[in-house]
Amino acid sequence: MDRLDVIDTCNRMAWYADRRGWDALTDVFADKVTLDYTSLNGGEPVTLTPAQIIKGWRAGLGAYDATQHLLGSHLVAVDGDGAVCTATFQATHLKSDGSRWTLGGDYRFDLARAAVGWRITGVVMTTVWSDGER
Repeated sequence: MDRLDVIDTCNRMAWYADRRGWDALTDVFADKVTLDYTSLNGGEPVTLTPAQIIKGWRAGLGAYDATQHLLGSHLVAVDGDGAVCTATFQATHLKSDGSRWTLGGDYRFDLARAAVGWRITGVVMTTVWSDGER
């Protein structure tokens, strides 16, 4: 059951982000989350609160008319109250002029068991390919 709950938590992150379910996103994250998008943006990983993540995603994803983040091929390793889920992804971003920016790669999610389910404590996105203009 843990494996399915871990996958569900990771999928809900993508689902809520695409549907702009900002309030629901707080339920998938731990109090502090390390985000590593350096393969896409450069820089260094950052540790943020859910509110800080949501503020950034509102601005970044809000620049697009729609987004769709598809996750698949989940591999889950549970070790006590910790888990790691790796998954492939394809993310399509639709611009107001009808053009698209699509990228694909892998996610690594680190999770911790909480009183009410699993919470994401870390996300590493590794971009493998992209198509279109950001």
